[in-house]
Formats: sequence, structure tokens, C-alpha cells
Amino acid sequence: MAVAFKVTGAEQGEWAVLQVSGELDLMTSPVLRQRVHDVVAEGHHSLVVDLSDVFFCDSSGVGVLIASRRLIRSCQGRLRLILPDRGADDGSHVNRVLGALGVRRLFDVRPDLDSATTDEAGPLSA
Repeated sequence: MAVAFKVTGAEQGEWAVLQVSGELDLMTSPVLRQRVHDVVAEGHHSLVVDLSDVFFCDSSGVGVLIASRRLIRSCQGRLRLILPDRGADDGSHVNRVLGALGVRRLFDVRPDLDSATTDEAGPLSA
């Protein structure tokens, strides 16, 4: 049974949080792109994109993440990604794709929502 792609939004303190689930690919990545643009247009410049429930990500999905990083940086904002709570070394699909393309180091990756929305812990990646 296919899992439907879904992006839901919430706020946690000063952070806007987008929870993404399903496949992030050529067909669904425009939805995430638009949601990120909407969040920024609403004045949020601290954004967490939770990818814990994304089980597939292709190059178009990675492109949306990179474009989101560029957009947030142009606003002097902060973007953090949440990858599965097993952490950056668990070998999840999104981790493998970001690593294989050599772009994982561009992102502030956190293991869970609590660490993503606080400044106490440093990122899992540079």
C-alpha cells in the first residue's frame, strides 16, 4: 500500500515546523517547495523540515531542500533538517541520498524535534 505524500505545519516556539511524510520526488517536491515559500512569506525565518517519515527522496527532492536553504539564508534565517531519531549514521534513505550527492554537510541536521528547536546541542553535521 502506498503512503500518501503529506506536509503538515506547526509552530514550536520561534520555529516553524514542516513535517513531511511519504516520497519526496519529482511529483511531490513542488508541494514542499510551495509550503516553504508560504512559511517564509508569513514571516518565519527559522524553519525545521522534519524528514523522519520520508522513505524515498530523489534529486528533485534534494533540489527543493537546497533551494529552501538558499531562501532561508537570503532572509538571514535558519534551516534545520530532522532525519530519523537513530541519528545521522543510521543509513536512512534520505541520509544516503544527501551523502551520495555530497550535500549533507550543507545542512544543520538534528535527530529529533527537541534538539532542532533548541540551541543547546550542536548539529550532527557541519
